[in-house]
Amino acid sequence: MLNKTVSKSDVRDYVKETILAKIEKLKNFLEFTLEASREIKKAPKYDSMREEMQEEIYQMQKQLASLHDLRQKLNKVLNNPSERVNIGSLVFTNKARFYISVSLGEFFFEGDRFYAISEESPMAKIMFGKKPGDSFILNNIHQEIMEIM
Repeated sequence: MLNKTVSKSDVRDYVKETILAKIEKLKNFLEFTLEASREIKKAPKYDSMREEMQEEIYQMQKQLASLHDLRQKLNKVLNNPSERVNIGSLVFTNKARFYISVSLGEFFFEGDRFYAISEESPMAKIMFGKKPGDSFILNNIHQEIMEIM
């Protein structure tokens, strides 16, 4: 379960790049959708299609704002080593690997599965302050902290 070749700064960079890639992809899709919405004829029979596209544009703009917020939050996460779980910690348990930073969810890095979770998540809250060797139970799943970076 432990992978000594993984560095916290590499994981942080990967999460940051993933967020930036999602932002770029969403920007391109939003631009395409905006352009397509301009092409729809201004006839009453196209009103419902225009309304649907406007709703889609609105949802994409909300997602984009969320991704920018994630990026800003990640920039505030420190990359300092710690002996206890805290924000910015890379935590290896006997069941999973967690990067306590932003709520990005599951991702794969160098062939291993990780979970980027926010400090507000129940998992992060229960792990905060714990050290290697400590254990916890969440949702009837027992986990032991093996390593903290």
